[in-house]
Amino acid sequence: MSIKVIIVEDNVDVNQSLVALLNGTDTTDCIASFENAEDFSKALPDLSPDVVLMDIHLPGNSGIDCIRAMKPLYPQVQYLIFSIFDDVQHIFAGLEAGACGYILKTAPFSELLAAIQDIHQGGSPMSGPIARKVVQRFQQKRENVELQKLSPREQELLALLSKGFRYKEIADQLSISIETVRKHVRNIYEKLQVQSRTDALNKVFGSE
Repeated sequence: MSIKVIIVEDNVDVNQSLVALLNGTDTTDCIASFENAEDFSKALPDLSPDVVLMDIHLPGNSGIDCIRAMKPLYPQVQYLIFSIFDDVQHIFAGLEAGACGYILKTAPFSELLAAIQDIHQGGSPMSGPIARKVVQRFQQKRENVELQKLSPREQELLALLSKGFRYKEIADQLSISIETVRKHVRNIYEKLQVQSRTDALNKVFGSE
């Protein structure tokens, strides 16, 4: 079945282009598009999207504020930020709000489409420059008190999680089983006293 996508983008030309592109594939179906967060928030209860492609800079409420408000109400909806902003503040604010991916508007459509498919399958896709800044923040905070709670292996695994790798990819890269990955992740969550990947990343990298 096609992935049901909603677009929240205030640039009409970009909005309409995305609708056409997504509806032109065999894997995605754009079920609605909005030009502001308020209209999207009102309509969401009557829709059942799998993925929401969310711009940050919108008239009225920002995309980040919208995600923060709506994610707890409809936790099954996956938010993929689609933005021109590539600074650390926006990146981590978006992840903290509940987004599971972050793609730049400069990315080709093939990358965006792959990101939608990835996030729908449980991944956390990020454009290359975004992932690099996440990793750089990780490296800058190696002396972070939260990181000191983790073993070297757990820190290594957390770094891979920050890049958006899925459990199987981490298992392959570290030459361990998926169950061992899950065990490490559970230990990380317990040591950091968090419940999710986003919470773990934000606790370690979120603020200077």
